[in-house]
Amino acid sequence: MKKVELIKRNTKEILSENELKEVLKKKKPVVYLGAAITGSPHVSYFSWILKMSDFLKAGFKVKILLADLHGALDNTGWDVLEKRYNYYSKIIPLMFKAIGVDSKGIEFVRGSSYQLKKEYMFDVLKMSTFASVRDCNKAASEVVKFGDNPKLSGLVYPIMQALDEEYLGVDVQLGGLDQRKIMVFARENLEKLGYKRRVEVMLPILPGLIGEKMSSSDEKSKIDLLDKEEEVKKKINGADCVSGDSNNGVMAFLKYVIMTIKEDRKEKFVIKRDEKYGGDLEYSKYDEIEKDFVSKKLHPLDLKNGVSDEINELLKVFKKKDLEKLKKLAY
Repeated sequence: MKKVELIKRNTKEILSENELKEVLKKKKPVVYLGAAITGSPHVSYFSWILKMSDFLKAGFKVKILLADLHGALDNTGWDVLEKRYNYYSKIIPLMFKAIGVDSKGIEFVRGSSYQLKKEYMFDVLKMSTFASVRDCNKAASEVVKFGDNPKLSGLVYPIMQALDEEYLGVDVQLGGLDQRKIMVFARENLEKLGYKRRVEVMLPILPGLIGEKMSSSDEKSKIDLLDKEEEVKKKINGADCVSGDSNNGVMAFLKYVIMTIKEDRKEKFVIKRDEKYGGDLEYSKYDEIEKDFVSKKLHPLDLKNGVSDEINELLKVFKKKDLEKLKKLAY
């Protein structure tokens, strides 16, 4: 697979593809993703973990920003900030291990390690004189939890995220489609400070098991990385998944995570069934699964059982007692 196609797969939008092609001409381009240390990481994080794996295959240097100060700007209490950073710093590398990627070649950066330095803070203030309150509010609206009485911190958030691109020395930023307004804000405002704009790559937002978005704040909508096997099965069995309708969180996770892994490894997705129900089902491509599900040849319960088994296989790497302790301290 060509480098451009590898990076494009499973993405929703790239600003811009022509700029990306130019970046790929560099000897060792750099990409980063910022993970604000807010809610407890869940399985939808695997979509960007897999995309970072694609960037590695395409010859990129990968940086993961563990954005502790951004967590505080988005209403994470200062008293738990250190504890949440400790949890994220342990669990995110394990996510790469779960998909078979060695995280030793990935650079993990703590936001506060450079964001409190004089030069960075000077640029924050400088950009604040160019960006209006309206611009910052619009940029952060789909990312920051403003609530009924918005805090000033939410308006600082997009300014810092824009400057992270410069101070991390990257060519590309990866994020979800909900980050689009902040990414556009960065492209518009970095140049005002004399810095170059970066390429922005966006991934689709995976639907929740119940409702529109897999959310850290809604336990029923997401599967936490430390959920036990029975919890995973219970949540998947209770997920919205109407026979014949492929627009749901179970199918989305199957498409963007499970089948991406399977197809790269040239493995089949196996749904175990009793012989009296026709025996096991095997699929090599996501399109085959969707076709059978839409035509109602594949029953929702069988689909859910197969997805539950795959998720539990992915989560085996997290079954460590120290993670449970770290999570309890952080949340």
